[in-house]
Amino acid sequence: MKILLAEDDYATRKFMSGFLSKYGECDVTVDGMEAVDAFLMALEDEEPYDLVCLDIMMPVMDGYQALMGIRNLEKQKNIPKEQEVKVIMTTALNDEQNVKMAFDLGCTIYSGKPVDQTRFEQAMKKLNLI
Repeated sequence: MKILLAEDDYATRKFMSGFLSKYGECDVTVDGMEAVDAFLMALEDEEPYDLVCLDIMMPVMDGYQALMGIRNLEKQKNIPKEQEVKVIMTTALNDEQNVKMAFDLGCTIYSGKPVDQTRFEQAMKKLNLI
C-alpha cells in the first residue's frame, strides 16, 4: 500500500509514520500544500496513493483545503469515483460541524486524536486497504 501522511505535529507524525509503515510505503508531509504537491506527483508518475491521512489544523494549507485540492486533481485527471484515494482525516476537532464539513468535502473516514491504533486498523480493514 502507498500512503501519504500530512501532519504538522512532530510527535504525532513520528507515531503515525511508524504505525503506518507496517502496512506499506509511507510518505510524510508537514502541511497541506506539500500533501497536494506529493499527491499530484504520484498521479503524474502513475503511482497513486492508496491512502491519504490528513490532519485538519496545519500551516500553509489546512486539511480541508488539501482535501479539496486532492479531490479536484482527481476530477481533472478523470479518476472515477470508485477509484478515488481513500482519505482518513486525523484530527482533534471532533465536533459535529468539523466532521460534517470533512465528509461534505469528500473524506472517507474521520478519525479523532489521539489515534487509537486498533480503531484505525479497523477503519483500514473497512476500506479494504489491509
